[in-house]
Amino acid sequence: MHLIIESVGFGVATGAVIGLGAVGFSVQFGISNILNITYGALMTLSAYVGLLLINRGVSAWIALPIGAVVVGLVSVLYNRALLAPLVRRGTPPVAMVITTVAAGTILQYVIVAIAGPSSQSYGEQSGQTLHFLGLTLSEGQVVIIVLTAVLMLGLHLLLTRTTLGKAMRATSSNRTLARSCGISTSRVSDISWLISGALCGAAGVALAITTVSFDFSLGGLFLIPMIAAAILGGIGQPYGAMLGGLIVGVSSEVFAAVSNPNYKDIVAFAILIIVLLVRPRGLFGTGSSTRRLMEG
Repeated sequence: MHLIIESVGFGVATGAVIGLGAVGFSVQFGISNILNITYGALMTLSAYVGLLLINRGVSAWIALPIGAVVVGLVSVLYNRALLAPLVRRGTPPVAMVITTVAAGTILQYVIVAIAGPSSQSYGEQSGQTLHFLGLTLSEGQVVIIVLTAVLMLGLHLLLTRTTLGKAMRATSSNRTLARSCGISTSRVSDISWLISGALCGAAGVALAITTVSFDFSLGGLFLIPMIAAAILGGIGQPYGAMLGGLIVGVSSEVFAAVSNPNYKDIVAFAILIIVLLVRPRGLFGTGSSTRRLMEG
């Protein structure tokens, strides 16, 4: 029983990272309606940006926001240079998915060409071990959980309390109508890609901090859990993606505790399949508008 309780703590920490990435993925899809498989490679890019900074003496906790900003800017450039022109030409959704897969593969091997295929590590970043309510967490895990909660609160306030948030929700719901109402949908799209890319970048560095070692496949391995979390919560629903991340993270760690840890990755696949079969709209999906960002 004690082992299961401890695994719940690890699951919350893992779920926070998955949820952070899943929220960014969900916001991105809500605005663009593009299933962006490059997201995993961008997460990897952020982890290596963090590694570059740490090897030069920068704290991991300073590297995290820098990695977030770098990947946020790369995401905007990626959308402007590749995806947006294809959308304007009326490229079919399947072709868009194939394009993002190809772009992600290219980015992944560019990283290999520069950093090499060997495993890398941030070194010891966990800090002291903390015990409370039967859970065992490191200081680093607690910081990441708190950081995720703060970012989610910030996103909530942005979407529900600001003019930009209203414009993002309007663009997500009906881009043509939003444009006719005077909203600069291209600017809103750029900001949305910046925000979602920043969340992706933050998740990449956070994942590398909590991982003993990683290589160029880091983001790709976490892509399925993030997609499973986003779909479980309802695509385009940030709160749902966060809850989905926690469910996927805790379920995976508890499964690893009571079964073979080598098979814990199948939990995300199982959740993804079950949700698609039973409730494809997700927990918070609403009818025909599952891609809509959080309602005000």
